[in-house]
Amino acid sequence: MGIPQAMEALSERAAAIRESLQKSQTSTENMVAILGSFDHRLSALETAMRPTQIRTHSIRRAHENIDKTLKAAEVILAKFDLTRKAEAKILRGPHEDLESYLEAIDQLRSIVSFFSSNKSFKSSGGILNHTNNLLAKAISKLEDEFRQLLTNYSKPVEPDRLFDCLPNSLRPSSAASSQQSDVSSKGHSEHQNKSLENALYTLPTLIPPRVLPLLHDLAQQMVQAGHQQQLFRIYRDTRASVLEQSLRKLGVERLTKDDVQKMQWEVLEAKIGNWIHYMRIAVKLLFAGEKNVCDQIFDGVDSLRDQCFADVTSNSVSVLLSFGEAIAKSKRSPEKLFVLLDMYEIMRELQSEMETLFGSKYCNEMRESSVSLTKRLAQTAQETFGDFEEAVEKDATKTSVFDGTVHPLTSYVINYVKFLFDYQSTLKQLFQEFDSRNPEAQLASVTTRIMQALQNNLDGKSKQYKDSALTQLFLMNNIHYIVRSVRRSEAKDLLGDDWVQIHRRIVQQHANQYKRVSWAKILQCLTVQASNSSGGGGPIGGDGSGSQLSRAGVKDRFKTFNVQFEEIHQRQSQWTVPDSELRESLRLAVAEVLLPAYRSFLRRHGPQIESGKNPQKYIRYTPEDLEHMLGEFFEGKTWNEQKR
Repeated sequence: MGIPQAMEALSERAAAIRESLQKSQTSTENMVAILGSFDHRLSALETAMRPTQIRTHSIRRAHENIDKTLKAAEVILAKFDLTRKAEAKILRGPHEDLESYLEAIDQLRSIVSFFSSNKSFKSSGGILNHTNNLLAKAISKLEDEFRQLLTNYSKPVEPDRLFDCLPNSLRPSSAASSQQSDVSSKGHSEHQNKSLENALYTLPTLIPPRVLPLLHDLAQQMVQAGHQQQLFRIYRDTRASVLEQSLRKLGVERLTKDDVQKMQWEVLEAKIGNWIHYMRIAVKLLFAGEKNVCDQIFDGVDSLRDQCFADVTSNSVSVLLSFGEAIAKSKRSPEKLFVLLDMYEIMRELQSEMETLFGSKYCNEMRESSVSLTKRLAQTAQETFGDFEEAVEKDATKTSVFDGTVHPLTSYVINYVKFLFDYQSTLKQLFQEFDSRNPEAQLASVTTRIMQALQNNLDGKSKQYKDSALTQLFLMNNIHYIVRSVRRSEAKDLLGDDWVQIHRRIVQQHANQYKRVSWAKILQCLTVQASNSSGGGGPIGGDGSGSQLSRAGVKDRFKTFNVQFEEIHQRQSQWTVPDSELRESLRLAVAEVLLPAYRSFLRRHGPQIESGKNPQKYIRYTPEDLEHMLGEFFEGKTWNEQKR
């Protein structure tokens, strides 16, 4: 036991004795003197021992300092040893064991931190310089490894692989039919889009999943080392190039407005159809895939992630949208309306994806370009509507239909309108881009105006015929075609029953006018009062009443009838009524007027001829012959075909 401890124990015992002696006053008084003298001796002893205590404390402090120094030395030696081991890993490079390499970098960083906070150590400056140089070399190798990994695993995506990621209905085998060149193929679009609303797309594998965590770890180390710009350049240059190659393999090409203007329509239409598929593949597969890769590699570094994605996709987006702009700004023509609507549709379909993918501030220009193209396509489509309506009314094509059948303009316009109704929802959306009124009412108004423009043009074309009967037949055929087409399409619901009924009456009016103009004169031979030059005689009523014609008058009437009927038969057999029901209805209407009148005339006046010489010279036809010949009317036969 040391002296201080002994003294402390002795003081405690003295205090205990003092306490116990207090019970007896006598004993206490006797002991006071003893204890007092004892306290004095202890004080003297403590004074004598103080130098010894001081020397003992100094020795203990010295031992403690030696222990601390030894421990500090051990820590420093451990850091030196760690540096040596980390240096060996760094010199071997990251390729063999990337995880160990990244661990070595973390160790070097901890060593730098240690010596930076303990600069009082001798030679700490030297070890700091050495470690920092080693770190710089490690990060440089890390850059090389990142570049090599990214390059090795970044390959253009072959078109077949992209097609495999599409829904079945959009793969080339089933999409081929949507790239027809004539306007009649355009009705596929909206129905196809409806079927694609819930279609599943599978993102292509742009970089193998097992490589992405390695690239992420490498990127994190480079960011910690302050090498964001080097990382950005490596990533942008590598991935942007590969993305552009993927699109080129698919068929995407940069075309200017001048290139577009020089192309034949058939070629351009095919390119527009392809562009629609390219846009869908680019946005839903390639751009979405790039975003997915970028998000994983730069997870935790938001600004760099967004900037990298923006720069990787910028040129590709520009190439795709510039083609759309070139089409939207090119010379307008009616046949372009449907491809404009197709293009507008795809931009609307992709709008939400574009806003999600290109939502960061670095993508503002691309996002705005996409919105601008959508509006420009809508505007051009709407202007093309106006052009079409005007073109229909002013169409001055010299295409003649000598047989009075449906004019090519009529079938073209009606097909055009029917195809418009395949884009109903798209058209309504388009109208709302510029006008908040009821889009259905706007569509009805546009359709009505186009129909009226067509009828105005047909009225003008009908005046080209010298035969007024053919004029009426032409108008009857064309208005009937319009009414029948409307009744069989969705336009009926929009135009309404009243419109249909009004135009059916117009068809009947033209049919009645045709009968009056075409058959009034020949019926006059059978029903009108004979002339004086015919030998006199009273009137011949349709019911057979009236004065009896002379034989010469009867002969003249039969001869006139034969000539006129043969002339009408020859001419009108070459005319055409393409609708079988309308054709039969018109023949029946003529027969109901002509045959009773002929039978009546034949019954009353035929005996006068039959009793003379050569009755067949005058009575060439029986009612049955006429009925048969009426069955040849409106078949569009040539004169040679009739003679055979």
